[in-house]
Amino acid sequence: MNGSVVVQIIAVVIALALYFLPAILADRRKRVDVLTLALFNACLGWTVLGWLLALYWSLQPNPPKNIAGDVAEKRKLVRMRAFSSALLVRVQQRTTARDRSQK
Repeated sequence: MNGSVVVQIIAVVIALALYFLPAILADRRKRVDVLTLALFNACLGWTVLGWLLALYWSLQPNPPKNIAGDVAEKRKLVRMRAFSSALLVRVQQRTTARDRSQK
């Protein structure tokens, strides 16, 4: 193997690493959709826009695991706060009414 072949092999490895940089970053950042992102990168990465979109996508945080559960939990907390507030107002009204009747 002469020197130019080694340089060409190194250049190909660097070019492939640069081409698949978004997929590599997604894998290192433990993205849950790394396979989808890698396929997107492989299919559309040859366009500058596709590669930039894949890079942007790879740098985004992971989506929440259970969106429906999070929404239901948030609604439950809001209902409990509303109930607690209404109960507190009712108790305060009764206390005020009782204090007025005792005077």
